[in-house]
Amino acid sequence: MPASSEKEKAIAARMMELGVANGDFEESFVRSSGPGGQKVNKSSSCVYLVHIPTGLAVKCQKERSQSLNRYLARRLILDKIELRQKGFIAEAKEKLEKIRRQKRKCSKRAKEKILTDKHQQAEKKVLRSKVVAEEE
Repeated sequence: MPASSEKEKAIAARMMELGVANGDFEESFVRSSGPGGQKVNKSSSCVYLVHIPTGLAVKCQKERSQSLNRYLARRLILDKIELRQKGFIAEAKEKLEKIRRQKRKCSKRAKEKILTDKHQQAEKKVLRSKVVAEEE
């Protein structure tokens, strides 16, 4: 089962962004090792991908499908190329920034607003409680 067309387009866009062409890759298919049984032992589903200009190499045999391994290998090698070019991977940096934003302290005004909302919610809950009839 090959990777979806959206994923293929995303890889192509990322390759354009990094300035990598399809011709820069030397791709070979070898037999996988490990679990997978007869299918893995007979078919060449493991992808060995080399980026000729940088000399970076990736070997991918995560899936039993050659086309899926091909997609995963391209994604891995693009991560390595991006790490070498920029010193970081954009997705990882975005995740770190998101965590940093979440941990950042909120302003006094925001804290006060949160507290007033909590008090209002507590008052609503008190009003929801059962009414106890007083006996005299």
